[in-house]
Amino acid sequence: MAIRKIRKIGDSILTKQTKEISEMTPRLETLIDDMLETMYDADGVGLAAPQVGILKQLVVIDVSEGADQPIVLINPEIIETSGEQTGDEGCLSVPGKAGKVTRPNYVKVKALDRNMQPVELEGTELLARAMCHEIDHLLGILYVEKVEGELHDNRPEE
Repeated sequence: MAIRKIRKIGDSILTKQTKEISEMTPRLETLIDDMLETMYDADGVGLAAPQVGILKQLVVIDVSEGADQPIVLINPEIIETSGEQTGDEGCLSVPGKAGKVTRPNYVKVKALDRNMQPVELEGTELLARAMCHEIDHLLGILYVEKVEGELHDNRPEE
């Protein structure tokens, strides 16, 4: 496993559409492991393949306190949403900044898991926000395009 370089806002790869994944390969297995390690190293709750320079429909998410397995979604698609939540959102590709974003409070996603098996995943609150945020990355959309008002610093006080 290896920590990959996270692409930052301004990198054109973050604005590009991603391609579907048709099969699990050793390279894809390595990418998944590397993305998880990179996400944990950066203290993130989600990471999309374009953020590490790969234009594939792959996201990893872990909003747990270490109790659950991390979520791996291949070719994810939002199939249902309801409710609304507004809150601060940040992104590993926009370091040190956050902004208010309104997202659905409930999201249902269909995707393939790490074993290329179909799954449906439901999430509320932080998980719903993370799923929407990461799937946006696969469409070339950064959360800063959805921020209400201005971005603000989110770095902890020294």
